[in-house]
Amino acid sequence: MRLDLVLEQLLSPVPGGTGRYAAEVCAALVAGAPADGGVQGWTAWHRDTTAARVPGAPSNRRLALPRRPLVAAWERGVPVGPRGGDLVHAPTLLAPPRGDRPLVVTIHDAVPWTHPETLTPRGVHWHRRMAERVAATADAIVVPTQAVADELARFLSLPDRVVVTGAGVGAALDDRPDAAARRERLGVPAGEYLLTVATLEPRKGLDVLLAALAQRPAGLPPLMVVGQAGWGGVQPDAMARDLGLPDGQVRLLGRLSDADLAAVLHGATALVAPSRAEGFGLPVLEAMAAGVPVVSSDAPALVEVGGGATVVTPVGDARALAAALGDLMGDEARRAELVPAGRRRAADFSWENVAEQLWQLYAELAG
Repeated sequence: MRLDLVLEQLLSPVPGGTGRYAAEVCAALVAGAPADGGVQGWTAWHRDTTAARVPGAPSNRRLALPRRPLVAAWERGVPVGPRGGDLVHAPTLLAPPRGDRPLVVTIHDAVPWTHPETLTPRGVHWHRRMAERVAATADAIVVPTQAVADELARFLSLPDRVVVTGAGVGAALDDRPDAAARRERLGVPAGEYLLTVATLEPRKGLDVLLAALAQRPAGLPPLMVVGQAGWGGVQPDAMARDLGLPDGQVRLLGRLSDADLAAVLHGATALVAPSRAEGFGLPVLEAMAAGVPVVSSDAPALVEVGGGATVVTPVGDARALAAALGDLMGDEARRAELVPAGRRRAADFSWENVAEQLWQLYAELAG
């Protein structure tokens, strides 16, 4: 059985968490393939597809259309897509129309319906339209959490097969001997610091986190912000100045390599995930696996992933977030309790388990 896997998200200008998901799922599917199974990755036509190459996976094949024409074709249901495999899996909503083979699509969240104000109008329209099409035509929908499954069911007529797979933590984020040197090169302080990891866009709630810091400017350690710019003009440095935060309280590290991200993650005193909405929240899982205490919003998916091993505050409530951070930073014993609890919770998730569930699903659909 051969799987055709769409990997175009890896070549997106802002791959984000869905890009990491696509890469990790591909690697896990290759590693866990049954004796009669194989994975073929596909992208739109690009001159250079290096960024979509997944270690251990065969070289990707390119479709005839470049990205923009391909997106337009799939929006309109034009049957241009991967060929030769027994079924197709699109790990994002950038999915081809269903042809004569089973189609599996991952839908990561219900944000276009639950929080449309956090996306561009075009983004809302595109995601709703594609989700409605795949819900009506795909043989199975994969979601990262039960929270997403429940939310989607309020807005879409889903197929009979909806599979909750979770996610995992890749080995690339393991701690390493040169972590301290990497942090020093990046300008990360040697002492305590807070960390947030997210694409810089309104949905991620960075404005709430900065407002929380402004309520306790002398009582909290500096914040390291990891992530590349998305849409919405979110500028943390300007926001910090407007809030009167001291110079150096907020430091932008941009998009980091996995090795640098691992170094910054393992050195953090706490990770903060103040998102207004999420489908899973990989940084929360990655922090728990690294032994880093987590403070998150009470967005349903983040609460589900945290599993009682994180500190939770109401979405959008800067005052509550400031209080929670102050309490946590002042309570070393509480931080020490969260470390083993988080590691135990993170152990419930793995990319290997995701791949096992997916291969079982593929076999049911192709058989």
